[in-house]
Amino acid sequence: MIQIAIFSDVHGNLPALDSVLKDIEKRGISQRFCLGDLVDFAPWGNEVIEKIRDLNIPCLLGNHDERIAFDIPVVPLSKHSKEETQARFLAIGHSKKHITGENKKFLSGLPFHLRLNYKIGGKHWNIQLVHSSLDSNDTYLYESENNEVFNAMLEDSKSDVIVMGHTHLSFKKQFENEKWAINCGSVGRSKEENRLASYLILKLDENKITPEIVQLNYPLEETACQIEKSGIPDYYASFLRNEIISVL
Repeated sequence: MIQIAIFSDVHGNLPALDSVLKDIEKRGISQRFCLGDLVDFAPWGNEVIEKIRDLNIPCLLGNHDERIAFDIPVVPLSKHSKEETQARFLAIGHSKKHITGENKKFLSGLPFHLRLNYKIGGKHWNIQLVHSSLDSNDTYLYESENNEVFNAMLEDSKSDVIVMGHTHLSFKKQFENEKWAINCGSVGRSKEENRLASYLILKLDENKITPEIVQLNYPLEETACQIEKSGIPDYYASFLRNEIISVL
């Protein structure tokens, strides 16, 4: 059996990332992949980037990473309230100011998606990793999405499982052809009611793929307090404490 760990959407939350990496190590899983969005909304953007880089964890280019790496302008999103729009502009501006040139260069070189192939006995398993979809790193695909959308992605990528992040809501969907579409959730800014740090373990053997969504407690209050001490709007501390319902 082969096990791989996949996580996404750290968003500068180093205590959450440390908790996830510690849990992966405790389970003896050596293969780790990140689906992007290392920056914005918590004060450890540089530290998160450097940890991913120093640990040689393959990482995709999330939409937030791309915005910081290439200084892409922030545009309002219609689904956000006036309060969240204002906070979002300030938080992303904070990252643009504080992420180092070296770390922006690292982000700029991240791949858009990755395709993995594992051979176990006589079976080859193809695993497609994306931030949000094959064609975009800013498309919102939820569990409620029509199955045809996911099956088309599986067909286009010629994969047995496609794993995504971006929405900060985890799910597992298996189809009649026994293929999977999975969202691994968010490490650092979960939108799930429990606000736990989330990641995915894929267990591969010759006959099947078994996915497990793992959700962990982490020092959330430490992150919230550090947000309040930084130049990032307190809005994001309140969000982590589940005092605000938000869409990202």
